[in-house]
Amino acid sequence: MTVPPTSRVRWFLVVWLFVLSAVAFIDRVNLSIASTKISEEFAISNVRLGLVFSVFLFGYAIFQTPAGRLADRFGPRRMLTLGLVLWGVFSALTAAIPHNAANALLILVVIRFLLGVGEAVMFPASNQFVARWIPSNERGAANGIIFAGVGLGSAATPALITFIMLRYGWRTSFLLSALIGFAAGAVWFLAARDTPEEHPSVSRSELALIQQGIPESAASRDANLLSWSDILASLNVWILSLAYFCFGYVAWIFFSWIYLYLARVRGMDLKASALYATLPFLAMAVCSPLGGAISDALTKRLGARFGRCSVAALGFALTAIFVVFGSAAQDTRVASFVLAGGAGSLYLSQSSFWAVSADLGGKSSGSLSGFMNMANQIGGMITVSFTPFLAERFGWNTGFHVAAAVAALGAIAWLLVNPGATLSPSPANRSFEQKTA
Repeated sequence: MTVPPTSRVRWFLVVWLFVLSAVAFIDRVNLSIASTKISEEFAISNVRLGLVFSVFLFGYAIFQTPAGRLADRFGPRRMLTLGLVLWGVFSALTAAIPHNAANALLILVVIRFLLGVGEAVMFPASNQFVARWIPSNERGAANGIIFAGVGLGSAATPALITFIMLRYGWRTSFLLSALIGFAAGAVWFLAARDTPEEHPSVSRSELALIQQGIPESAASRDANLLSWSDILASLNVWILSLAYFCFGYVAWIFFSWIYLYLARVRGMDLKASALYATLPFLAMAVCSPLGGAISDALTKRLGARFGRCSVAALGFALTAIFVVFGSAAQDTRVASFVLAGGAGSLYLSQSSFWAVSADLGGKSSGSLSGFMNMANQIGGMITVSFTPFLAERFGWNTGFHVAAAVAALGAIAWLLVNPGATLSPSPANRSFEQKTA
């Protein structure tokens, strides 16, 4: 009697979440690339354009926790599909702004805020998928693959959007972004299910493997969702969120300022700065799955405390070192590579955040990770304006040194995280942590 082959549906869906992650960052970064043409057409100053950038992060940050709760209640399949539809709609609406619109700035602010609201569901919902589909000892690799899409999307967007914009206009680049989002969302809706038990293509052996590796807090259908008082009463959640705040502060220096830094401060021409500015994002794309694979391997051998926390703390520590030495390098190309090493090192820790939050939150992993990711976005909102302020007053090296200090704080925070504990709903609305087996 032949044994039916083991399916690998969970990994196909992880790879598609990688695609969705890349699409999210195409929709997020496209305005930065097209900003020159848009500001010229609508006579928008750089200061007001900065408001348009910031309002996206504001909408994205404040809707992290509601989006996480919706993912907990309605599942990752429907919520991610809804998110992708909203991304496509708001990208298309950006392209539809009339050329002679007198209130173009206000329209852009509203659209980008709503785009941030729509994109807020992406990672809390993907973490809810991980909590339901991925065994604990595979969550580092799964999250590493998913977040590699951030680096790939950020690296590919400048070339893609510039190519389309120069040949067909900036509006076409936004319409293309919308079409990509709609197509990716359709594939996700058709291919995904909220649980492996619901998926017709999951083999019995794959289902058994998944069920054996899912913590009881996420596997139980009868388990209640954690209340917000349960989540907010956990010191572990606050420490993890502090570490992710530090992550966001450092990461958004690369997302928002690396192009300008290389072009204006380091004196690179536009072609060279565009080329070398992709290095940090390529490093992120490589180091995110690498960090996840290393974290999983160490977790299997030495336990979650060492496997998750040590990799994340080391990544933060290396980031601090690379950022200090990269900003001090005299040769611009050397500086570019060293700073890219800092971005890559930071992303060695990325999968640990989401693996640990999935383990801690269980059935409520969307809510918990949404709160954690809100702290990340707050860090990004601060660095977007605070880093250029420091650079203007004290020089860019000071801005990078502050980022290094924040990275060091993130490393310390990770040493205090306890990944071997799950939050349980309490009748008295008090959080208590149970050691997992």
